[in-house]
Amino acid sequence: MEPELDVWVHPDLRAAAAAEDWPTLLKRWRKATRSSQSRLGALVGLAQPDVSAIENRRRAVTSVEVRQRIVDGLRIPAELLGGTGAETPLPSLALPGGLVADPETERLEQITASGMRLDAASLAALERLLAEHRRAEDTLGSRVMNAVVTKQFEAVAGLYEQARGPLADRLVKVMAEYAQFLAWMAQDQDNAALALAWFDRSYDWALESGYGDMAATTMSMKAHLAWSQGRARRAIRLGEAAASTEGASDGTRAMAVQMAGRGHALDGDRDSAYRRLDEAQLIIAHAVGVPPWLYFYDEPWFAAQRGMADLHLRDWPNAIRNLTDGLAGFAAGFRRDRAWYGACLAHAYAGAGEPEAALTTATGILTDASEVGRPHAWGELHKVGGLLLRQGAPEGRALVDMLAELD
Repeated sequence: MEPELDVWVHPDLRAAAAAEDWPTLLKRWRKATRSSQSRLGALVGLAQPDVSAIENRRRAVTSVEVRQRIVDGLRIPAELLGGTGAETPLPSLALPGGLVADPETERLEQITASGMRLDAASLAALERLLAEHRRAEDTLGSRVMNAVVTKQFEAVAGLYEQARGPLADRLVKVMAEYAQFLAWMAQDQDNAALALAWFDRSYDWALESGYGDMAATTMSMKAHLAWSQGRARRAIRLGEAAASTEGASDGTRAMAVQMAGRGHALDGDRDSAYRRLDEAQLIIAHAVGVPPWLYFYDEPWFAAQRGMADLHLRDWPNAIRNLTDGLAGFAAGFRRDRAWYGACLAHAYAGAGEPEAALTTATGILTDASEVGRPHAWGELHKVGGLLLRQGAPEGRALVDMLAELD
């Protein structure tokens, strides 16, 4: 029988969620959906033995990371969790047209009244600072950088009332870039609602200032968000729309076309996926216009992204080759990306039936995945551990134990 579609109507499940009684919740969810521990584990990024240990109270859920994976994987309604997530924070900005979702309005008004002057030199300094923040986030991760960038954005927003003439367009362009970066960091922390809110702000400001390249980038990154949520059709449509946006640079078009290709791969359409990926590779190879926020986007990054499409299509040899080639071209400072693509490479090795290589690869990026790669790289490593365990490989138990020590 098929699992019941809405299990959260059950009073006993709702009560377990409200109490955050995870052992009871897991058991009752499995009973309601007629699911195995392995299936539940696949949804929440835990190996079957770890699900069993939680259900039998041999392991407590003390990590915020594990808790969030359970909440997201089982789609527990936010209202059942003591209000957690019931009020989604949205970006706030005081503009002449009125206030939008304004929990931060008072701070913004204070900054506006602080006397910071808007001129070309100030804008140039803010642009340089944003570029430094982007590169710092590669190494430190979004959890560290988010508060710093948010504060800087507030200073930028506080200059809006002073904006006139050409400086106004330039300021709005800078605001669009900050909003895009904040959206990326929200997405990196798996906060889709906040990411979409910032993406919408960035897109609006890009259009207002005639910034076609940023408008295309924002749409392409929405495609990436859809891809990460398993929404193939939306990823394809948004990627195609971004690629055809007027004013998009070669680098941005390449990113958008490969995003559409990854959407086709997610959908299982091998021919369409590789056709679009081949097109994107040709564009990136001859790109002459790359915007500052795509400073990292070159052939090694494209190879790694192509490897992710190979993963969807279960083409393990090509996934291993492309991910290995891509990682070889990454600078050591790109810790978050090395963690993510390294976790994907470990997945490819596991899929290819090479458990020793999978464990070696996973071990090599374990520290980065824990420190700057949560939740995505960390969750991917849990999937690798579960896959190896299902294959009966002892390396699976070794990896799961390593992860459990840091969970």
